[in-house]
Amino acid sequence: MSSTRLTRRGALLASACWLVAGRALAQKNTRVLLPSAQLSFQKLEKITAYFNQQVASGKIAGANLLIQRHAIPIYSRSFGKTDVTTREPMRPEAIFRLHSLSKPITSVSAMLLIDEGRMNLDDPLAQYIPAFANAKVGVEGKSDNGEPILTLEPVHRPITIRDLLRHSSGITYGFYGKSMVRSAYANAALFAPSMDNAELAEKIASLPLAEQPGEVWDYGHSTDVLGRVIEVVSGKSLYDFQKARLFGQLGMADTAYYVADPAKYPLIANALPSDSDFRTGHEPDPKIAPKYQSGGGGLLSTTGDLARFCQMILNGGSLDGTLYLKPDTFSAMVQDQVVPRGPVRKGDYYFPGDGFGFGLGFAIRSEQGQFSSPGSPGELKWDGAGGEYFWVDRQQDMFVILLMQSPSERGRIHADLKAMVYDAFENPLGR
Repeated sequence: MSSTRLTRRGALLASACWLVAGRALAQKNTRVLLPSAQLSFQKLEKITAYFNQQVASGKIAGANLLIQRHAIPIYSRSFGKTDVTTREPMRPEAIFRLHSLSKPITSVSAMLLIDEGRMNLDDPLAQYIPAFANAKVGVEGKSDNGEPILTLEPVHRPITIRDLLRHSSGITYGFYGKSMVRSAYANAALFAPSMDNAELAEKIASLPLAEQPGEVWDYGHSTDVLGRVIEVVSGKSLYDFQKARLFGQLGMADTAYYVADPAKYPLIANALPSDSDFRTGHEPDPKIAPKYQSGGGGLLSTTGDLARFCQMILNGGSLDGTLYLKPDTFSAMVQDQVVPRGPVRKGDYYFPGDGFGFGLGFAIRSEQGQFSSPGSPGELKWDGAGGEYFWVDRQQDMFVILLMQSPSERGRIHADLKAMVYDAFENPLGR
């Protein structure tokens, strides 16, 4: 049987499974669609007008947008400029900083090693980076004179590889929030360009954890540490491993930690000068090879490369006849780990958003939610600080990729885009 027929057969099976859950959500007045729903190309053109207006009004410099369904690109457009200062027009092959959209790619990279039996989800992190054997949890309190103090307490159990993948390690970020632990991260110079992945992991291991391992979803450097684990297990740099085991095989030729070919410099997309604060603690030059290959935020890529990755995820871990993730491995990645379906509770900053849980590298739509955006049960998604965004709708056998560089406009544009995409379907349930 051809890989195309296998893909379509898998899509139909997935659609049948998710339709049951879809009917349950429809009873709550969520706009859920039949797997046979058709997209109106006329309605999709509202998206074109919308993004042209975002460019014309000076909200964004430019963007690339792809909607692919049943393994066929049904909407692909480029808008605006890659750089308003050079006036270089946006092209489909433009290269974007992915920021945190790097995380699901690094998570899949780690799962390749899980699949091969070279490490296990419940292995202690200290097995690969011994400095984490001394991890302590920072607990805020008051001294006798009322001054805030940070007390270090032993961990209840070791950090595991699973914790890194689901952001329950207690490792946090220092560029948002005001706790004493976050301040310690902010003051630790974790983005110093002189550090490599090994040095970064050692430095993070010396900092207090924000929570006990395995208890709270807390967004931070977990995926950066996971990148170092990949290096230890594989014996290669993070990029060399990803290039050999994922990028090269998938055909992601332009996905890397910097742009090595000067001829491609004009393809690097940049934010508007007035909207270039990505608030991530650092913004490395994409033309310079970094010592620190950030698995959590350092990749650059293109719409075409991400389409290969998203189609593989949509297929359940395979593409063009090649199996990248075994069915059990993929199932583990898309199993919700957040209360009430899993053991991890939501932290104060829960970025998956209303209606979403989290698996091993992806947010997962698990319920309607009070303020949830349109979509289908089981949707997988993630995004980055500049507005880089994808979601994979397995019920509709569809994924959507938006690449842009606009930290201030991303939330609004993501919500508008999802509304327009699902409004373009013609036979919703539950109306």
